[in-house]
Amino acid sequence: MKLIKELILWLLFISLIIAGLAGFYALRPLSFSQLPYEFSLKQGSSLKSAARQMSQAGVIPGDSLFVLLARSLGKATQIKPGNYEITEPVTPLQLLDMISKGRVEQGEITIVEGISFRQLRQVLNSSASLQHDSAALSDDEILTRIEATEMLAEGLFFPDTYNFAAGSSDLAVLKRAYQLMLRHLQESWSQRDANLPLKTPYEALILASIVEKETGQAKDRPMIAGVFINRLKKHMLLQTDPTVIYGIGEKFDGNLRKRDLQTDTPYNTYTRGGLTPTPIALPGLAAIQAVLHPAQTNALYFVARGDGSSYFSSTLNEHINAVNRYQIK
Repeated sequence: MKLIKELILWLLFISLIIAGLAGFYALRPLSFSQLPYEFSLKQGSSLKSAARQMSQAGVIPGDSLFVLLARSLGKATQIKPGNYEITEPVTPLQLLDMISKGRVEQGEITIVEGISFRQLRQVLNSSASLQHDSAALSDDEILTRIEATEMLAEGLFFPDTYNFAAGSSDLAVLKRAYQLMLRHLQESWSQRDANLPLKTPYEALILASIVEKETGQAKDRPMIAGVFINRLKKHMLLQTDPTVIYGIGEKFDGNLRKRDLQTDTPYNTYTRGGLTPTPIALPGLAAIQAVLHPAQTNALYFVARGDGSSYFSSTLNEHINAVNRYQIK
């Protein structure tokens, strides 16, 4: 009986020590090199995956204790994906609360692929959760405020879902989107296929924006990129309608006419060779990857079938027949 009592006391003692260590971990502020600190949790992330992503991003020192904390509090299935920003010191317990309730307690904005910077500004201005510090600024002034080195804003912001503290500046969201685009672009560029007719990551961004606007179905994206890569290699005109529409700007009424294709602008790829001067939209990661790892194809042409998919041709005669079949009625 005495041995059993001693064993129980030891178990209670060990439990108290474990509880104390757990409380010390949960309530001790995390250390960051600087604030604000940003990290992302991917769509579909499990608790273990989210903890591993945060550990790799330097948010938490290891992932095991955080997983145990989340499970002990019954929040293992409540992790929310998105792009987060830590603006002040937090404990692991506060961090867990942030990522499990972030969509409820924080503001959120989604930047979708294929929109222009003008449209992005409209999205930001329409958000009731943001402070609209950019509203009165020109595009050039915005680039200066977010410390961008590029001269023009088009295409520089990564499409994603961004979580933020309600009342945050829209400039902070733009800066995060800009930095995330640079990160994805540089990582993708470092792993690009050999012998691409692209000299810089910015040229890849330009072509990715064109591929983004031309893609109706995701499965066609690498083939569309392959067509444009082939045309660049052969010094053929890209002849893509979205660039012409971008060059027309706000005057475009939804109907692209023959005279529009013949009217020269810096963005008219029917009258000018090579890439456009800037991107024409915000490309997503899939478009960037397609440009840097295009399909290996002989195709030089494609035409929309009318159902979102595209028909690809290697010869002009085949392309003309496809146009007659799918476009001319």
